[in-house]
Amino acid sequence: MNYLFKALNDETRRQIIELLKEKDLNAGEIADHFNISKPSISHHLEILKRADLISSEKKGQFIEYSLNTSILEDLLNWILTLKK
Repeated sequence: MNYLFKALNDETRRQIIELLKEKDLNAGEIADHFNISKPSISHHLEILKRADLISSEKKGQFIEYSLNTSILEDLLNWILTLKK
């Protein structure tokens, strides 16, 4: 759960999640939406993968990233248990 909160604590990673909500993208397509280096994008993607917020699949010469909505549902359910 700590990885999850660490991943969500960064604005760039939250924006990547928003992009992947719309459709699956490769790292280059994701990088096109930001004014940061491709290695920085790769670092953010790795943190999101470690938190299980995104998954990756090799398609041809590219790796395509997709949003893992089940982990978000689990997080939401856990947060709702805290409500009194």
